[in-house]
Amino acid sequence: MRVMVIVKATGESEAGVMPSTELLLAMGKYNEALVEAGIMLAGEGLHPSSKGKRIAFDGPSRLVMDGPFAETKELIAGFWLWQVKDMEEAIAWVKRCPNPMPGPSEIEIRQVFEAADFGEALTPEIAEREERLRDKIAGDRVGG
Repeated sequence: MRVMVIVKATGESEAGVMPSTELLLAMGKYNEALVEAGIMLAGEGLHPSSKGKRIAFDGPSRLVMDGPFAETKELIAGFWLWQVKDMEEAIAWVKRCPNPMPGPSEIEIRQVFEAADFGEALTPEIAEREERLRDKIAGDRVGG
């Protein structure tokens, strides 16, 4: 199963405080262990929400809003995409993670939908189109 592992933002991350050299080294070592174990598919840190945009949808209307956004505890500072055998394995790996922020911080784990999760709504035609897109994305990564 695939999971998105979400590093929650803090006041410091939203203020643009950069991680220490020690944290970068510890996180690099942790990421290497994830890659060696065949767990990590992707992972990145994110700039503060002050550099972000939100787009609100209401029918055909689109409203673009500039950051920063309120409720820091609900914001994302970074993420990983992992392939694990189950949620217990994901939890075990998160418990090994260096504290991602100075002071208290949180990491959230969310399962990624797989095609089978959509049931009958995912017609064979839609499934085939999605598979072609995944193959193209994988090919683009390898080739370029």
